[in-house]
Amino acid sequence: MSVSRPLTRIGLTWLLVAQVLVILPHLQHLPIWIIGLWLGCAAWRVQIFRMRVTFPNAWVKAVLVIGVGAGVVLSRGTLVGLDAAVVLLVAVFILKLVEMRSQRDALVLILLGFFTQVTAYLFNDGMLAALYSLLPLSTLLAALVGLQQSRYAERPLVPLTVAGSLLLQAVPLMLLLFLFFPRLGPLWSLPMPSDKGITGLSDSMSPADVAELSQSGELAFRASFDGPVPASNQLYWRALTLERFDGRRWSQALTTRYAIGAHWEKRGAPLSYSIVMQPSGKPWLFALDVGQTVEPGTRQMSDFRLERQGPVDRSLLYQVTSWPDAVREAQGDPAALRRALQLPEQGDPRSRAWARELKQRYTDTAQLVGAVLEHFRSQSYVYTLRPPTLGSDSIDAFLFDSRRGFCAHYAGAMTFILRAAGIPARVVAGYQGGELNPAGNYVLVHQFDAHAWVEYWAPGRGWVSVDPTFQVAPNRIELGLEEAVASEESFLEGSPLSPLRYRQLAWLNQVRLTWDNLNYGWQRWVLGYQGEAQGNLFRRWFGAIDHQLLGVTLVAAAALILATVGLFLFRPWRREQDPQVRLFQHFERVLAQHGVQRSPGEGPRAYAERACLALPQQALEIHAFLDAFEACQYAGRPTADTQRLLRAVRRALPWHLRRPR
Repeated sequence: MSVSRPLTRIGLTWLLVAQVLVILPHLQHLPIWIIGLWLGCAAWRVQIFRMRVTFPNAWVKAVLVIGVGAGVVLSRGTLVGLDAAVVLLVAVFILKLVEMRSQRDALVLILLGFFTQVTAYLFNDGMLAALYSLLPLSTLLAALVGLQQSRYAERPLVPLTVAGSLLLQAVPLMLLLFLFFPRLGPLWSLPMPSDKGITGLSDSMSPADVAELSQSGELAFRASFDGPVPASNQLYWRALTLERFDGRRWSQALTTRYAIGAHWEKRGAPLSYSIVMQPSGKPWLFALDVGQTVEPGTRQMSDFRLERQGPVDRSLLYQVTSWPDAVREAQGDPAALRRALQLPEQGDPRSRAWARELKQRYTDTAQLVGAVLEHFRSQSYVYTLRPPTLGSDSIDAFLFDSRRGFCAHYAGAMTFILRAAGIPARVVAGYQGGELNPAGNYVLVHQFDAHAWVEYWAPGRGWVSVDPTFQVAPNRIELGLEEAVASEESFLEGSPLSPLRYRQLAWLNQVRLTWDNLNYGWQRWVLGYQGEAQGNLFRRWFGAIDHQLLGVTLVAAAALILATVGLFLFRPWRREQDPQVRLFQHFERVLAQHGVQRSPGEGPRAYAERACLALPQQALEIHAFLDAFEACQYAGRPTADTQRLLRAVRRALPWHLRRPR
């Protein structure tokens, strides 16, 4: 192919279709002016092809580039960063369209299209996005085929067929590389897109923060247990521990953030499970107490949470083993206990007075904690996602005035009372419960499952978890948030189109769970097929791993697949025949069935003359076919005439003549 040749109509058509399909998944995170830019450039390119306008000169190109740069700065605030880089890449992909003069430029545009398609995975790596990516990939290949083959001008869908066959031929090699190519760690990491729309827990908490999460139906993670799934009231997923209180917000203590290792004793039967966690942009992982994992770069901190060295910026699969009955720090760390007694010097006087009263009445820690829980259960407290605004003494206003709130109110108030009574306590933030998907027997945990509870320290017993919310709204713990707030109809009220709001419709709920099961399988077995999973597969198939033997096997298998595909494509054992020769061979077979065999070395005319003598009644049709055959062979007439006359020969031959024995 000469890369300096002008574009063909079919090549330009497929390029425009490919651009639309490549840009489409990016629209949710691109500024709106990108659509106008593409419409203008596409219209300009079509008019250039029709010779109605000319190519842009250097000044126009400069204005377009400056305009695009200004648009990126206005919409993203900078020219640096992942978001801005993707916008610039898409804009260059579009602008290249109007300066494309030859097939060389078209090849550059197609390569830009492949690269732009890859960046879409930075924003969405789900199964649906992967399936959709086959469309732009196929159209880009079709544009490449259309550029090189001008004979497809009258058959515009043929390039797409050729592109599909190329993709199918690449499947064996793709599977081989996916299964056996070593999983290498990234040489660098990309920041998470700022507009990815991920919601989740932060390293501090106020009631308003948890209320916001309670209105989000976004998925937080999925958990699959090796054995039976525990009951919902046993699923307390720890994310982080909040020890510092400033009168309004609970947050992590600085000394806790970096303290590694906790003292605890294994008790009871462990739970083994795997979690596929959605990107959160935070370093902590979710696990039941007390959890351990062999995930590389992950450690257990002094407050029993699991934390990675870097943030979770893509879907992460990890294995956890938890001991729910473990004894946590039976002796107690003096520094941790001091942090768990910290309170502001002033504020909430009524709560402090009540705590002193409880301390005088109950000398046993467990009895005092039980009294607080009984207070929440017996008094007229209400669980609601629509609590009133609290004043400066927020604990007093909640406990003695409004008595309306949700988990963050109850956990924060109880922790304050216990500390004021001299009992070390802290707030644990995470998720509680989850939705069982029977299709895959795993638990889906959404952002609205965000929860806060309390753990206090008792001598000899260590840290003990309690949940004051259960005393007020047991339905929240046993049946989930939707049941707990059913009377006020506040569940996902800001997301009227969320399918989670219509779980009472059996067919719709079944479709949702089935699709989620497919996505879970995709994330677990495809996206989660990393170094450890690959190593387990090798050991299961080959036993001990010999990396040198594995490399040789991989190269040999790739060479075998490429050789097979090459043989299938080129078929060197099969000589390409002229269409006229094939027609004459068919003519020979027809006559041979009626007793006229062609002799070795006998020419076409001599054979036809002998056939006329043997079949005089069909001599006219035989002579007509031979004349057409010779005209096609030596005068370049269309093949259709010969085909038509061959059919006439067959029709003229009588059926009662049989092939000689």
